[in-house]
Amino acid sequence: MARINLLPWRVERRKQREREFYAMLGFSTLAGVVLSALVWFYYDAQITGQNDRNAFLVSEIEKVKAQNREIDQLDKKKEHLLARKKVIEELQSNRSQMVHLFDSLARTIPDGVVLTSIKQEGNILTLQGRSQSNVRVSTYMRNIEGSGWMTNPDLSIIEAKEQDKSTLVDSRALPYVFTIKAKLSKPKSDEANHGPLSPIPSKAVVAPLPDSAVTPDLKPLSEAN
Repeated sequence: MARINLLPWRVERRKQREREFYAMLGFSTLAGVVLSALVWFYYDAQITGQNDRNAFLVSEIEKVKAQNREIDQLDKKKEHLLARKKVIEELQSNRSQMVHLFDSLARTIPDGVVLTSIKQEGNILTLQGRSQSNVRVSTYMRNIEGSGWMTNPDLSIIEAKEQDKSTLVDSRALPYVFTIKAKLSKPKSDEANHGPLSPIPSKAVVAPLPDSAVTPDLKPLSEAN
């Protein structure tokens, strides 16, 4: 005897398909959520790692900057110490030079010449004084040239001048005022300090002259030339 299914099989099959659809939908949703979570955690870990590296680099940069500041301070201290060393060396050198210079001044000045002012500006020495005659000034310049500690003497001024009340020098005995500029130098050897100087005339006794009289041979260089 044949059997006839009178149940609503189409409805059951539709329900079955709906259950399968919702199951697949739920699985897909869950898989998407899990995958999204994994991706989020991955990128979050990458960002965190990069932030840590950035923080490390920033801290290292700050350390390098601090070291650079210390290096700059050390460089400044070094420059300051080198400058002090240079000043000390110059002072020591100048002290020795001044000793030899004053010794040379004492040895080179001839009779009939008196210095009234000594001024140094760098390597230039300015000598001012009074002289008995032009010849004495010429002798003094030759002595300066041969001293070893002064070179290139240049006579700037020589003129007859009346008594200067600010000095104790008698203008009647030393009527000529002169200004000589010489360049300071160091001799090549110690022998230069004691080298031969130009001959200095024998010491002469200077007789005072009347206020209104000046010996005929005492003329300025400009007139003599």
